This record gives sequence, C-alpha cells and structure tokens, in this order.
Amino acid sequence: MKKKLKVGDEVLVITGSDKGRQGVVLGFDPSQKKVRVKSVRMQTHFDKKEGIQKREGLIDRSNVKRIKEAPVKKPPTAKKKKKSS
Repeated sequence: MKKKLKVGDEVLVITGSDKGRQGVVLGFDPSQKKVRVKSVRMQTHFDKKEGIQKREGLIDRSNVKRIKEAPVKKPPTAKKKKKSS
C-alpha cells in the first residue's frame, strides 16, 4: 500500500535541478499533483506593496521521496467530571 505525503513530512528531492536537497512539505496542489517544499525551487516574486520576495515553487510529487513522517498530533482527551455526593 502506498503512503501519501502530508504537510510536515521531511522529504528528499530525487530528480531535477534541486536534486539532493531536503526540506519539509509546506503545501499541496492536488489538481496538478505537485507539492511545495521549504527551501526548494526558490522563485522571486515582485509585489507592489511588499517588494521583491523569495518564495518556494511547486515541484512534481514524483520527484520527492519521504525521509521522515510528520509527527502525529493527538487531540487532547476530555477529562471526566467526578460526581460529588
């Protein structure tokens, strides 16, 4: 069974110009089957208000390999109230 990537997973880029770089998955574009990885495929973006910015670009999810899974966050359990008599 194939495991899916999740936000927060640590991945390694296995092909392309950023081959060998590691980063954390920041987001997805499911329609294009692409992922955004921290510090990989940096692109410059100009905004009139904020000026020049460096942003991560999207790369194909087949070009990354998961190294480490994201930590599982368990929701806090509700405390039961004791009946006082």
